[in-house]
Amino acid sequence: MGAVLTLNPAAGGRASTGQNASEAGVAAANAAAASFAGLTARLDYLEASEVEQVRLAYRFADQAHLGQIRNNGEPYITHPIAVAARCAEWKLDAQALMAALLHDAIEDCGVTKTDLIERFGAPVAELVDGLTKLDKLQFTTREENQAESFRKMLLAMARDVRVILIKLADRTHNMRTLSDVPREKWKRISSETLDIYAPIAHRLGLNQTYRELQDLAFSHLRPWRYGVLSKAVAKARSRGRDLIQKVQREVEAVFAAAQMQVRVFGREKSLYSIYSKMTDKHLSFAQVTDIYGFRVIVSDIPDCYKALGVLHQLYKPVPGKFKDHIAIAKVNGYQSLHTTLVGPSGVNVEFQLRTEGMNVVAESGIAAHWLYKASEPGDANAERLGSQWLQSLLEIQYETHDAAEFWDHVKVDLFPDAVYVFTPKSQIMALPRGATVVDFAYAIHSNVGDRTVAAKINGEQVPLRTELQNGDVIEVITAPVSAPNPAWLGFVRTGRARSKIRHHLKTLAYAESQGLGEKLLTQALRAEGMEKLPENDAAHQAIWDKLLRFTGSRNREELLTDLGLGKRIASIVAKRLMTLLSESGEKPDAVLMTRERYTAHDHVSQGAVTLDGSENASVQFALCCRPVPGDDIVGYLGRGEGLVVHTADCAVAQRLQHKDSERFITVSWSDEPVRTFETSIVTTVHNGKGVLARVAAALAAAEADITHIDMSDEIAQDATDLRFVIAVRDRTHLESVLRNLKRTPSVLRVVRAIPSA
Repeated sequence: MGAVLTLNPAAGGRASTGQNASEAGVAAANAAAASFAGLTARLDYLEASEVEQVRLAYRFADQAHLGQIRNNGEPYITHPIAVAARCAEWKLDAQALMAALLHDAIEDCGVTKTDLIERFGAPVAELVDGLTKLDKLQFTTREENQAESFRKMLLAMARDVRVILIKLADRTHNMRTLSDVPREKWKRISSETLDIYAPIAHRLGLNQTYRELQDLAFSHLRPWRYGVLSKAVAKARSRGRDLIQKVQREVEAVFAAAQMQVRVFGREKSLYSIYSKMTDKHLSFAQVTDIYGFRVIVSDIPDCYKALGVLHQLYKPVPGKFKDHIAIAKVNGYQSLHTTLVGPSGVNVEFQLRTEGMNVVAESGIAAHWLYKASEPGDANAERLGSQWLQSLLEIQYETHDAAEFWDHVKVDLFPDAVYVFTPKSQIMALPRGATVVDFAYAIHSNVGDRTVAAKINGEQVPLRTELQNGDVIEVITAPVSAPNPAWLGFVRTGRARSKIRHHLKTLAYAESQGLGEKLLTQALRAEGMEKLPENDAAHQAIWDKLLRFTGSRNREELLTDLGLGKRIASIVAKRLMTLLSESGEKPDAVLMTRERYTAHDHVSQGAVTLDGSENASVQFALCCRPVPGDDIVGYLGRGEGLVVHTADCAVAQRLQHKDSERFITVSWSDEPVRTFETSIVTTVHNGKGVLARVAAALAAAEADITHIDMSDEIAQDATDLRFVIAVRDRTHLESVLRNLKRTPSVLRVVRAIPSA
């Protein structure tokens, strides 16, 4: 999207003849840039009827932008024409070119989507709408506005990839003309380009656009460094010209001798990639050895490998510097053989070997679907480029309703590198660098990810957080009763895995919170003298509707969930519900009210909740005091956190009770808890060999599982503290564990950790 200024007609006063001539020259140049003629020459691949449709879109856009100029003084229409010209280089269809010409019409000219549908059809209007920012909506922050805009653009892109191709063409032209924009905007626009648009271009295989966006952003973000580096590269180019020409002559001669038809041309590393290599690896410019390289274009895939052999006979290869991206293509569809050879004078020279088709894909990525489909109409590979990632955007959106969270997920997947792994059936899968077994499981299917319990890599069992390496063969072991673990969010790498885990946990939390909320409201209602909640039927519908209006909840389920999450107080809702029931003729039971309402506490009870450990997301056991069955406990309904259980003597709970007593409810332990509970102990030991092993053995003998160990960072002294988090059945079991530890040699003292006030 380009900056817009409104053109004001010149006011009185007579210009000199020279000024008139100068202005006439500028006007003529502007008129040429704003005309359709320059674009027509690029549309020779379209039918005459399609060119006419594009011409109609141009006329409409020209009229819509009449009176608007860009910061450099050119008519605004020059920007849409430049965007359409870039799209024409990719051989995009007529609809995409029409959308490119109209892409600012909704945002800047007051044109509606309905207008575009009536004039140019729904497909063109959808493309334009997908590109339009959400300026009409009110957002609390600039970041939220930006996140929502990107979500809309990316989702439109997932439905139709032409959206992002037009968007990238738009951003490229804006970056080319960024020098005309006020300097204070350079940093924001350039950073956005580097962080978002360049990675998207790379992810979709648009290598030429990717390199140009990086260099343009670099030149505006770090102008001084860009200038210094460009001068250094120019000097290196002039010094190395003879060497490069010699290499090219020798390479062409050796291929001619081998009777191979090839095209050989030089390839220069982009300034930004040189700068990144220098900063990432702390190198000086002189230490960056692969500034220059060569590209060898051959006729077919067998010739790629034959050409590789020819080059390796000419120059010696550098060990470890060969990559076969033909057998295993990159995630964005890129294919080539890469090899680095020791050329004349001991200078390393990189060669890339590929076919004509691979070269088109390497430069234009997903746009190659349009560029190359005429010559290879049956090539499904080009059409598939990037489609898996685009499809995953729709899945992430389905599970993520918050724009900022959605954008976080998507940014994770805009990675510049990947690992290639295999399923047990030898299917290749590409995942981002740093991906784990859990990412792999979710990449196969969400049901596989949700049910994962263990995994094997190359036949050996490994932890689920293990990072994958190139060539690994991964086997995922699932169980029907398994469910995603919140701890997985700490190590998964892909946006797909992260959104699936969060979606599952949220769904589980709301379902459990609804059950807890129903229990709390029922028990609070008993304190008001009513045995149970009114039925959710037609007879009681009016009562529920009035209660929902009182609470502001959309439905009964939302109200109960809010109660379970602590967003509402059950006793207040129960009092209102009792009033509504009384108005409808139902009277409270005085005996029940007397028995239930007043307890040993000095506040109105919301009823007791019994805990047996089967509660998952709806009930949390506080980490400050880690209660176990047998402890005296209290329950705190945190705002949006659900029920948090503390020991009665916990200092944190006592502070909360002092300032927020109405949020505390009575909780008690079930007679038969269904699982173990974690608690903390501190063991003071004599330092010595094997002391940790003896303490661990004593814990194992007492049937206590160790879930965490924390050792002091201080220099070893005669005595030191070992802090354990252990899982025990109840308080009796804990006391047995402590007695067992006290009898262990080298143990001086052992106590349960108590939070300080």
